[in-house]
Amino acid sequence: MTQSFELDGWRRPSDRKAILVIPQNDLAAGYAQYQPLIDTAVDRVAKSGFYVLGREVERFEHEFSGYVGVSHGVGVASGTDAIEVALRACHIGPGDLVLTVSHTAVATVAGIERSGAAVALVDVDPATYTMSPASLESVIATLPGDAPRPKAVVPVHLYGQLADMPAICDIAQKHGLRVIEDCAQAHGAALGDRRAGTWGVAAAFSFYPTKNLGALGDAGLIVTDDAALANDARQLRQYGWGDQRLSQRVGVNSRLDELQAAILVEKLTLLDLDNDRRREIAGAYNEALAAAEIKTPATRENSDHVYHQYVIQSDRRDALREFLAERNIGTAIHYPRAVHQQPAYQDRLMGCERLPATEELVPTILSLPIYPQLNDDRLAEIRVALHAWSRRS
Repeated sequence: MTQSFELDGWRRPSDRKAILVIPQNDLAAGYAQYQPLIDTAVDRVAKSGFYVLGREVERFEHEFSGYVGVSHGVGVASGTDAIEVALRACHIGPGDLVLTVSHTAVATVAGIERSGAAVALVDVDPATYTMSPASLESVIATLPGDAPRPKAVVPVHLYGQLADMPAICDIAQKHGLRVIEDCAQAHGAALGDRRAGTWGVAAAFSFYPTKNLGALGDAGLIVTDDAALANDARQLRQYGWGDQRLSQRVGVNSRLDELQAAILVEKLTLLDLDNDRRREIAGAYNEALAAAEIKTPATRENSDHVYHQYVIQSDRRDALREFLAERNIGTAIHYPRAVHQQPAYQDRLMGCERLPATEELVPTILSLPIYPQLNDDRLAEIRVALHAWSRRS
């Protein structure tokens, strides 16, 4: 039996015969598809002589906030920065408490803590993987007397589907909490006729390369209908500067550069088509797994899911992953550990002892290949493998 290792989507056996692997994601294929648009954007910026917080950033702020359905966009360097700056623009920081989930990218909690606020964790709904309103209400009701004052809730629209925003917003209003949405995985997703980013006082987007709308590096954006909040965020992203570059408050250096903004402007024109393709792939997986003892993603009623990831649950997750790997099909686990189970956060976040649904998810979840450039031939190969697993199991 030959040993092998994986590199850039290829499994290379020791005999050097290359076997093409279907990767779980394929950024190179995305670049190849968008290369003419990207090249045009790069050339435009290079020739402009202006590279940070210029016309391209202003254009993207305007066009993306309009796409979402709000009035203002504020470009920052990353999605993590977007969470931090949005919270600080809401005057949330040291001495305050923010509620969020543990089944998320660690960036959510990192952004909150960078604002200076403390974190209290809320459990998720086991079907949709998003914040459980019942758990949110329970956590608020049982906060210890010496806990910081709860000031905000950050629901995460995970894997491409909105959290239960009507219920969460009702709870937030009841308790006087501000809602800041984490929309890093939900570009274009909607619940009813309202897109991700329109439910809270502000929302944070990431344009990390793997996102549904991805840059060729890191990038982020805050969206809001609150003009004063937007102005505060613009100050905070650049040293707290006001007129004459005088720092009016302590800020950060978190600037969206012109190159990434120009690329995102071009790619935004194809976001809805890309999301449609993701839904097609998800539909094919749903059909292939209909008879399997595998839990497929639940879609909330009246929800427009954009499938940033297609995440299944299986009690035999590791065996399924190996079965697919033997057929040169890549998978991923989002996430191998919940935030509160990771060394930097273990046993120090409020509420980490009451997350049963979150902890039950961790050993069962598996992300199948999903990206717009996954063609029908490769999709058919994956479906054949899934059918084979269903018969075997």
